[in-house]
Amino acid sequence: MRSIVLAWLGLLVIVTPLRSVAADAAVPQPLVSVAPDVYVLPGHPGEVAPDNEGRVGNIGFVVGPTGVTVIDTGVSLAHGRALLAAIRRLTDRPVDAVIDTHAMQEFLFGNAAFDTPGTVFMTHARGAELMRARCEHCLQNLRQILGDATMAGTRLIVPTETVAGDTRLTSGGRAFDLLDPGWASTPGNLMVLDRTSGVLFAGGVVAVDRVPELRDADFDGWIRALEALPSLPVRTIVPGHGPVVAAARAGETLAYLRALDERVRALYHAGTGLLDTVEQADLPRFAGWAGYPALHRRNVLYRYLALEVEDLNR
Repeated sequence: MRSIVLAWLGLLVIVTPLRSVAADAAVPQPLVSVAPDVYVLPGHPGEVAPDNEGRVGNIGFVVGPTGVTVIDTGVSLAHGRALLAAIRRLTDRPVDAVIDTHAMQEFLFGNAAFDTPGTVFMTHARGAELMRARCEHCLQNLRQILGDATMAGTRLIVPTETVAGDTRLTSGGRAFDLLDPGWASTPGNLMVLDRTSGVLFAGGVVAVDRVPELRDADFDGWIRALEALPSLPVRTIVPGHGPVVAAARAGETLAYLRALDERVRALYHAGTGLLDTVEQADLPRFAGWAGYPALHRRNVLYRYLALEVEDLNR
């Protein structure tokens, strides 16, 4: 039987800090209009690092007739304030709701920039649980990585309004569907569909031109969530990471996960050990994606260990 000790050795070898690939990452990303009254402040490619101030996740907002709905707020108070400044350049309407799509550090620590009377903070119930369980520790790590100046004033705000299951929301005079795909990339994934424009803020469920990360994932649940996307009335997808794309490109995330599973399963069932599998499980089709050198190797490790657990539970 493959050794769990070997698994831990592999974890020590593979899990190393990632560096940003964007040499000019300190340059602010411009606000992007993806549909009438729907805007995205794009994240930089690469991973959280000082040169990009941790601003690697896509965050955005929708301007309605009576107010603004914000979807994800960034990695720090300063990032959230940059988003709020972008909103104020366009409208003085109040921010009615802030929706956190999932409990990942680059998407939620800007909440404090929107902590004013009348603004409701929302997320999935499981996402809120995960935030309470680990996000203070994440904040400490971010301060170490990015520095106290970058993270000045940042604090954790866990949304008090939670949903479980698909929910219809009216915010700022505009209709949204809060879609619960189940445990996919994280427990408590939430996707936000603006019904007027057909823009889907997919959060952690979709990554474009970037290797998705299995660390918190339910692999089979993620596959199911991605398989269900084509049935939704979606024209445009705002992924958690990567460029805004037409709906059809969500299939690229699914293609990566299936290819990963097929390759790791083949090596595992051939009796290949963990470390050799990590070295041999290259997927050249995806080698140009951001994060591939390190994130893909981590994903191979996680998938291999999951197969070991499946065997042990039989």
